[in-house]
Amino acid sequence: MSTPTIDDTITTVATNDTGATDDTGLPQNPSPAHELGFDSDIFEVRESAVRSYSRSWPTVFTRASGSWLTASDGRRYLDFFAGAGALNYGHNHPALKSALIDYIADDNITHGLDMFTVAKGRFLQQFTDTILTPRGLDYKVMFPGPTGTNAVEAALKLARKVTGREAIINFTNAFHGMTLGSLSVTGNSMKRAGAGVPLVHTTPMPFDNYFDGSVEDFSWFERVLDDAGSGFNRPAAVIVETVQGEGGVNVARAEWLRALANLCREREILLIVDDVQMGCGRTGTFFSFEAAGIVPDIVTISKSIGGYGLPMALTLFRPDLDVWEPGEHNGTFRGNNPAFVTATKALETFWGDDTFAADVRRKGLRMHAALEALCRDHGSISSRGRGMVAGLAFGDPAHAAQVCERAFARGLLVESAGPSDEVVKLLPALTISDEDLDDGLRLLAEVTEQTLRDAA
Repeated sequence: MSTPTIDDTITTVATNDTGATDDTGLPQNPSPAHELGFDSDIFEVRESAVRSYSRSWPTVFTRASGSWLTASDGRRYLDFFAGAGALNYGHNHPALKSALIDYIADDNITHGLDMFTVAKGRFLQQFTDTILTPRGLDYKVMFPGPTGTNAVEAALKLARKVTGREAIINFTNAFHGMTLGSLSVTGNSMKRAGAGVPLVHTTPMPFDNYFDGSVEDFSWFERVLDDAGSGFNRPAAVIVETVQGEGGVNVARAEWLRALANLCREREILLIVDDVQMGCGRTGTFFSFEAAGIVPDIVTISKSIGGYGLPMALTLFRPDLDVWEPGEHNGTFRGNNPAFVTATKALETFWGDDTFAADVRRKGLRMHAALEALCRDHGSISSRGRGMVAGLAFGDPAHAAQVCERAFARGLLVESAGPSDEVVKLLPALTISDEDLDDGLRLLAEVTEQTLRDAA
């Protein structure tokens, strides 16, 4: 297959079975208007101002299938957001939905705390057989609570308990969650300010390419670790994302990650990889760190591990680090058995061999080729990413916001990221068809070109 460019496959306008399109330029199969059953102003009147995505996408969604969402007025939207990475297998995947319906219909366990259940046992066995053993990984599996920030909190607590040290090293532009411990290792100043208390015992260090390539190794890190006059306490752990999603789709080089892993091993510092958003296949391998050939001491997983969008999270760690006392870290909803069911089915369906991962890598190349072609025509923007996560970076954050707004108006859901929201981030479902992927990329190119023309 030849590499797609903006000038050929991406510029093709697809249609549905009837050949119908609307003013979005995306294929449409409109549904009838949906009876809401509530006052149209209930969200403004009753819901907290903390809501965010609904401000960017001011419509009421009713149904979803695959890579498409349908609003109450019948209009369809192509989803390049995928639940912020929680829907790697798309909306309502039929195999996962069938397994979930059968499980619920048979009066199986829904809420189980950390009790032994058939659903949990089957997940642990499938995860071992399909993911851990083929990769030579021997991790204990902890269910810390159902969200990514739960997994990060558990990882930080465990690292401190094992080492007896307090300090954690994090990186510029990192995002690890919204609870206090996770916020303390997050870079975004607005999110950190929401804590309302000092966020202590953490030290930020520059992420790969933070200095535009002028600092190529870890001499700065080694120096402060080994210098008795640096005022730097030896840390318990380093926490890192291999690709910073919320931070602006910043990709760490494999050699940078290997150097970081070596430094941690030599200094007896635990390495935590936060794979909440970039795990479960997003970068083209199940774990995002596989391409670098490293084995973290602790790994956090959430979002798409549940397969269907159901809340679920894992904290994985070396067996010798399992020093928890019973109940020392727990949560009422850490035993989400319906999520165990859909997670198991997702592993069975997609991860029995390398076929699915290879297709993700192929589509990722397709995405990046399209964005690179767009950037060649417009020197004021640049692209970045790995696998099926991509970012389109603008010099002016207002341009990124306008691209997102115009994309929504034409039926495409994308969000912005980065310290100033200057990057348009693309997270399509890994199961998206080539046709839908191309249509979304073509529309993104059109609204980008329109925005840059208007700004000229």
